Amino acid sequence: MSRRITRITMTALLTLALAGCGVSMNRAPGAAPGGNFAGLPTAGGQGSEAGFRNWVASFRPRAISAGISPAVFDSAMAQAHFMPSLIQLDRQQSEFSKPVWEYLDGAIGTRGATGRARAAENASALAAIEARYGVPREVVVAVWGMESNFGANRGSTRIVPALATLAYDGRRGEFFAGELVAALRIIQSGDVDNAHMVGSWAGAMGHTQFMPSSFLAHAVDFNGDGRRDIWSNDPTDALASTAHYLRQNGWQPGQPAVAEVILPQGFDYNRVSKSVTMSGGQWAAMGVRTANGTAVPSGSIIAPAGARGPAFLITQNFRAILKYNASDSYALAVAYLGESIAGRPGIQGGWPRGDRTLSNTEKSEIQRLLMARGFDTGGVDGKLGSKSVEAIKGFQRARGMVPDGYADATLLSMLRS
Repeated sequence: MSRRITRITMTALLTLALAGCGVSMNRAPGAAPGGNFAGLPTAGGQGSEAGFRNWVASFRPRAISAGISPAVFDSAMAQAHFMPSLIQLDRQQSEFSKPVWEYLDGAIGTRGATGRARAAENASALAAIEARYGVPREVVVAVWGMESNFGANRGSTRIVPALATLAYDGRRGEFFAGELVAALRIIQSGDVDNAHMVGSWAGAMGHTQFMPSSFLAHAVDFNGDGRRDIWSNDPTDALASTAHYLRQNGWQPGQPAVAEVILPQGFDYNRVSKSVTMSGGQWAAMGVRTANGTAVPSGSIIAPAGARGPAFLITQNFRAILKYNASDSYALAVAYLGESIAGRPGIQGGWPRGDRTLSNTEKSEIQRLLMARGFDTGGVDGKLGSKSVEAIKGFQRARGMVPDGYADATLLSMLRS
């Protein structure tokens, strides 16, 4: 998996391989609205149709106590059934995730031209959406492109059975149980009926892939037809809901989301971190300049491919995109797909494309070796998040290297030795 899971968009599902495939981050794992469902009898990976029906019966009073009418619950759940194929999908994780440059190549690719065409087709609605929420139309269209390929891949899985199956399975049962209650609330409100509530296997729905809880919090009826409709062929409500989501999550009109920057020789890479925020004037005083010659904005600097790749100054608007999907690569893709849609230049700096892609097993090994040397990665899971990056920087500093936090085959070889 708007995230996207609260969101999508869902951190546990948010890998580079899944981003842009209907699993986003305007939905991060956690207790969705609807109550505490801990303690429900779950399948624990041993599901069956009979067990599923027992789970539905045990879930019914809790859903009703959360505000779902008995009639809505019984009607929706009568059509639900156990979907074991979704359990397999939920367990799958690719051993390899794409490096950022390959992800951006695939995410932007030919979508720029398609995005310009879709922006022209919906120009009137997008102008009104931009005027109301202050989010540039190219950013809204870029999210649309990333989430469903401009509506071409909205998903056809029935949401209620899917969420019920995932809640019954139990791996993230409480989260999906909350999302199921949110989905039933949407049906109860009349925005969509059970038969037409479809989307991705993990519960994300519509043109811009909102999870049910995010829909309840952020979806809007922009065209005034009395329904918040993100499913139909008319994308207006979905695009407006996305702009509303971003604005409510901190989007500041008039600022870029990201600016590619050129760092001066000998720049202190300890300052390259989302945790270090400075004004544009402070960055400029250190010799930082933008690649396109515009004023340096306030924010933080990231270098997703280390010192040998391009650097980016990210603003509050970049962080708003991260609320949609908590992946820097995703946010960069939205920002630069938006630049392409607007007809502006893309990333100027070169990527270390010759680097070998590390497997998740090798990333786990990096974490284990770092921890063995006293650098805390926060655990061993093959996902090099912020704690792992800081641990890598600590090791690099100890070895007299540029502390850029970048993990590659050279770093792994040094740790092994």
